[in-house]
Amino acid sequence: MGSSRWKVAVAAFVAIVGSLLPVHADEHEHTYTDKEEVVLWMNTVGPYHNRQETYKYFSLPFCAGSKKTISHYHETLGEALQGVELEFSGLDIKFKDEVMQTTYCEIDLDKAKRDAFVYAIKNHYWYQMYIDDLPIWGIVGEADENGEDHYLWTYKKLEIGYNGNRIVDVNLTSEGKVRLMANTRIAMSYSVKWKKSDVKFEDRFDKYLDPSFFQHRIHWFSIFNSFMMVIFLVGLVSMILMRTLRKDYARYSKEEEMDDMDRDLGDEYGWKQVHGDVFRPSSHPLIFSSLIGSGCQIFSVSLIVIIVAMVEDLYTERGSMLSTAIFVYAATSPVNGYFGGSLYAKQGGRRWIKQMFIGAFMIPAMVCGTAFFINFIAIYYHASRAIPFGTMVAVCCICFFVILPLNLVGTILGRNLSGQPNFPCRVNAVPRPIPEKKWFMEPAVIVCLGGILPFGSIFIEMYFIFTSFWAYKIYYVYGFMMLVLVILCIVTVCVTIVCTYFLLNAEDYRWQWTSFLSAASTAVYVYMYSFYYYFFKTKMYGLFQTSFYFGYMAVFSTALGIMCGAIGYMGTSAFVRKIYTNVKID
Repeated sequence: MGSSRWKVAVAAFVAIVGSLLPVHADEHEHTYTDKEEVVLWMNTVGPYHNRQETYKYFSLPFCAGSKKTISHYHETLGEALQGVELEFSGLDIKFKDEVMQTTYCEIDLDKAKRDAFVYAIKNHYWYQMYIDDLPIWGIVGEADENGEDHYLWTYKKLEIGYNGNRIVDVNLTSEGKVRLMANTRIAMSYSVKWKKSDVKFEDRFDKYLDPSFFQHRIHWFSIFNSFMMVIFLVGLVSMILMRTLRKDYARYSKEEEMDDMDRDLGDEYGWKQVHGDVFRPSSHPLIFSSLIGSGCQIFSVSLIVIIVAMVEDLYTERGSMLSTAIFVYAATSPVNGYFGGSLYAKQGGRRWIKQMFIGAFMIPAMVCGTAFFINFIAIYYHASRAIPFGTMVAVCCICFFVILPLNLVGTILGRNLSGQPNFPCRVNAVPRPIPEKKWFMEPAVIVCLGGILPFGSIFIEMYFIFTSFWAYKIYYVYGFMMLVLVILCIVTVCVTIVCTYFLLNAEDYRWQWTSFLSAASTAVYVYMYSFYYYFFKTKMYGLFQTSFYFGYMAVFSTALGIMCGAIGYMGTSAFVRKIYTNVKID
């Protein structure tokens, strides 16, 4: 009995994890023999300016061909979450078999169907199709100059390029413009022309890329500008660090020769006065340690996914980027538990199980909560973005049966391996009163200003990322993204170290939350930039697209803020430990 239960559990785990990985079925071998069937999938249709507002292709009163229907299943979890709804076109297409213009069905156009087509044409509806995983886009129709008469494109002219036994290129030309009038019959037709191509199979997606956009000189200039900022900040931090250590060694060695500045900074004030409080546990340690653990996990996921994207062309498979991100997030759950659990133990926390649950479900709850809220709007609109119930169950199973156990493993390791509070200074029993200071040295001001430079180092890249996600661009320059991630980390650590140095110099030892929030405030500027992008760089409209945009931009900004906060805190923690280790305390 126990053996059978074990087998069921293992099978369920394999099914859940396997759903995250690309599945290479017969349909995706990408090799054909002469006269072998080639499937034309109809995906979605929707307004051009609202990329995420998509509906099933046959939600418009199109007709399908007479060929027997083939059902399509979601091969990956990412494909299901991204609203891919492939339906068989019914068109008879065979490899290297040309088809002259042939009528495949007729539409009985009554008033309701005409109104549906007119609405789609007025809102610039486009549709998407797939042949051998190659996307094809076409426009539904167009209106005349006066906007009174509307015309439907009825003739799909397909030109397919092949190299050997593989399909390497697909082009669609829409012809046969027919005026929409109620109580008429419209014949839909297609033709297929095959041509030999020199394009290699590995390079067949290159035509969808836009090097002139992503490799523009502004992109290179932004990287150079950020690199110069890194050199400046590293130099500034190094100067502060060396100056501080030199000063401390000089004072505690009782050297007589000192700078005027060194003489001004006596033992009566300065960051050394708070040595008994600087390692005091932060307020709300449970939430703080959970945020740090989640931020470390997000950084790990970002780094691994970017490396995978640099090695593998993830844009060639539907939903592969999202599937990879989910799989890597689940697999890196021990990172969350390790850093969050060890930090909570160092700060004397005793409710470690509660901390583990909060750390494990903080990001999934935020993402799923936003997704489910938008899902209700998608269901109301009957959009293809509505997440199926089975997919929701799969996501919940991943959270409870993969993420939580791995997080538990990481928490136990973190508490046992690095959970001892080995601080270089003893913490006083009674907290030291914080003296008054200038307004610009207050933690709230430091937090607000701390995110400006990190945002300045990435905001150009944000434009390219936003454009690839919210517009019709395929992001492929992951080398740029890796450089920007490295620059963001260095700038964030440098800024938080400088902010913490001035805060401690003002004898304010509340550096933990200040270092985290000053770095995390980058997210506020990113979200503010998303408003600018929405109103001035896009033509989005409607409740569904607006809620989708601002909902997921809030998720993206929050995740970025948690990651930056964790990076800032980890760097600042090492800095604080270093400077207090090198100071003799009586």
